[in-house]
Amino acid sequence: MSDKILVTGGCGYIGSHVVRQLSESGRSVVVYDNLSTGFRDALINGEELIEGELSDRDRLDAAFQRHAFTTVLHFAASIVAPESVSLPLKYYGNNTRNTLGLLEACVRHQVQRFIFSSTAAVYGIPAGGVAAEESVLAPINPYGTSKLMSEWMLRDASAAHGMQYVALRYFNVAGADPRARIGQRTPEATHLIKVACQAALGMRESVGIYGTDYPTPDGSGIRDYIHIEDLASAHLHALEYLDRGGEPTVMNVGYGRGSSVREVLELVKEVSGVDFTVIEAERRPGDPASLVAQADKIGRLTGWRPQHDSLRKIVEDAWRWESKLAGK
Repeated sequence: MSDKILVTGGCGYIGSHVVRQLSESGRSVVVYDNLSTGFRDALINGEELIEGELSDRDRLDAAFQRHAFTTVLHFAASIVAPESVSLPLKYYGNNTRNTLGLLEACVRHQVQRFIFSSTAAVYGIPAGGVAAEESVLAPINPYGTSKLMSEWMLRDASAAHGMQYVALRYFNVAGADPRARIGQRTPEATHLIKVACQAALGMRESVGIYGTDYPTPDGSGIRDYIHIEDLASAHLHALEYLDRGGEPTVMNVGYGRGSSVREVLELVKEVSGVDFTVIEAERRPGDPASLVAQADKIGRLTGWRPQHDSLRKIVEDAWRWESKLAGK
């Protein structure tokens, strides 16, 4: 395929897995990343990297002029929900304003397809703990709001300028490349499975369960964990959907079933063989008791089918990656 794809944030956790799958499927990919949370060596197939800020209009325009991108996949963002509460303007700047600048560049250079990395945080606390694409959009932190505002801009730009798009709303992404080539590397990451693996490796003193009195079977929060490989493949399916002339849309990406914090921690203990310390703590403000995807739409429209949809597989691949990172 001769069409060139621009991937912003392609050196980060999710972006690098998507870039790898795109390259392996024969697509021509160029990555744009400021390396603030990404890693140059996460591009394991030699993809071109343009190091730069999304806010740098001249650098962005030069990239578009040189490569004549037809498609953009946009991952570059700040993603820590609790941090967004204390630093809201960072999130509206880095997420919303930079997405606006990118969309302006896409319109100037007549980009045809745009895939946006969105989040289940746009739903806030959904009724019954299950979120469908039609559920009420009521984010409870600036992170979720910044992503929802970006979705709205994308929707309106598409209507005005004819650019086709898919916004993918992720649930709890976890795991790593099954061959442990790439994975989650941000040292201060807050992902539960990564944190638990680090505790099992002796890199953290303990893992906290925030809230033990939720109305769930074991009292801990329930989330829909999705393997990074399946999440990445959802982007390729979304791109093929647009290639076939699919209509602009939003899609949830999850498995449609939840696992509790206690279940996750017990499985990490089992896979690692280490009985690390778990501390029970108070609920965190804004944490829903349960957040699970209603995720049949993406399969229906794109043919996406998860290939790694077991919590054990997610934990095993995460453990392999974290052990490699730790040099063990």
